[in-house]
Amino acid sequence: MVKEIIQTDKAPQAIGTYSQAVKVDHTVYLSGQIPLVPETMTLVDGDISAQITQVFENLKAVAEASGGELADIVKLNVFLTDLAHFPIVNEIMGRYFQPPYPARAAIGVAALPKAAAVEMDAVMQLPPQEYPAC
Repeated sequence: MVKEIIQTDKAPQAIGTYSQAVKVDHTVYLSGQIPLVPETMTLVDGDISAQITQVFENLKAVAEASGGELADIVKLNVFLTDLAHFPIVNEIMGRYFQPPYPARAAIGVAALPKAAAVEMDAVMQLPPQEYPAC
């Protein structure tokens, strides 16, 4: 088993005791991303659409730093403080993903770090040719 910690300054730095992602062989586990702007580490200005878009941008940056792309995500978890925003997640997700879509869960939560309205984490499977033989 080959384990690698993923770190990029193109996504928000960890605000706790975790890594942005951990790569184990061909699988990458992306930690939860909230709508923090990497350069300022503050929540993005704007409405829920801006927050959801920033989360996808943060996930994209971590995926790319891992040697993959959003299309390699096989499981996506979405956490929302208001499930009424779920249709907006679907609309914006359609800008970032093409069929076949990853498996997904959407979970309503009471609160998220830094008073964010949305958080997402993911599992990504890299094609074998993108990772050296183990």
